[in-house]
Amino acid sequence: MNYKDAKIKFLETWGTLGSQWGINKTIAQIHALLLISPQPLSTDQIMEELKISRGNANMSLRSLLDWQLTYKKAFPGDRKEYFIAEKDIWRWSHRIGKVRKQKELNPMLESLKELSAVKKGTTESEKEFEKQIKELKDFTQMLDQLGDKLLNSNKGELLIKIAKLVL
Repeated sequence: MNYKDAKIKFLETWGTLGSQWGINKTIAQIHALLLISPQPLSTDQIMEELKISRGNANMSLRSLLDWQLTYKKAFPGDRKEYFIAEKDIWRWSHRIGKVRKQKELNPMLESLKELSAVKKGTTESEKEFEKQIKELKDFTQMLDQLGDKLLNSNKGELLIKIAKLVL
């Protein structure tokens, strides 16, 4: 496979993966493009490379800036805005993990805590409900604690240790 085909495959794969994680495909593809670009890219360059509209490019770049996965770069004498990706995989994966934990895991845990405070039941259905909610809450709390430890470890040290134990 030549470089051009490999690049296209990477951009498509990253876009598909992003979609599976609930991220807009274009946002993921712009992120991928900026990750592999040795130089900052302008909005026009991104639009041309990915064959997308200016509106789509601007909205996607704004999202990447909000997540702090990309940064603006200015060049003296050039009025265009340029963008560069955070290249440190630990930094950007940490940011993604933190946001996803806040938006997905934390609300689920709060809901399960609230549901587990339901008055104790007497019927078989009520007891099964309580049992399943407790197991889900315990499991979610464990994931929450693990997530905190992973996100608070320096440069993924804990993840590396876990990987060495498992692999």
